[in-house]
Amino acid sequence: MTRSLARLVVALLLLATTAAFAQSDAETSDLPLRTRQHVVIPMRVDPPAEAPVHRFWDRTNLVLFSGVGAMRAMDYASTRNMQRRGREEVLLPDDVVNNSAGFAALEAAGTAASIGISYWMHRTGHHRMERWVSIVHIGVTGFGVVRNYSLDTFHNAPVPNALVP
Repeated sequence: MTRSLARLVVALLLLATTAAFAQSDAETSDLPLRTRQHVVIPMRVDPPAEAPVHRFWDRTNLVLFSGVGAMRAMDYASTRNMQRRGREEVLLPDDVVNNSAGFAALEAAGTAASIGISYWMHRTGHHRMERWVSIVHIGVTGFGVVRNYSLDTFHNAPVPNALVP
């Protein structure tokens, strides 16, 4: 209740001062320009905060894009290692993963897509998001690499000759 009363008082004060200024302007409108006095109310207007503008191929982006490329290369190596240990890739079809050139091209396309999305964010003025695209890509790919190397080996153990009939 008090808040609405305070808002009402402020609105009435604004209305009264606006009416007073309008009346004083009407009274002085017939005076020559030299004798008119205008009331100037100083206001502080802060400009909107903008992200710092930078070149797309600056040092930070080069480091981030190199990190994305390195992580994609590590993903390729960890997936191949995982397959040699008898595990199977669950996210991609076997036709893609078992084709060395196709899988390498897919990893390169993932890097290019990350750079392309970052460029799009840069061009639209989303400079923080431009950086976060690469940071998230590095994190997700790094998680996959660690997971691939952490999985148990599923080789078929050879059966000793003494147990074979």
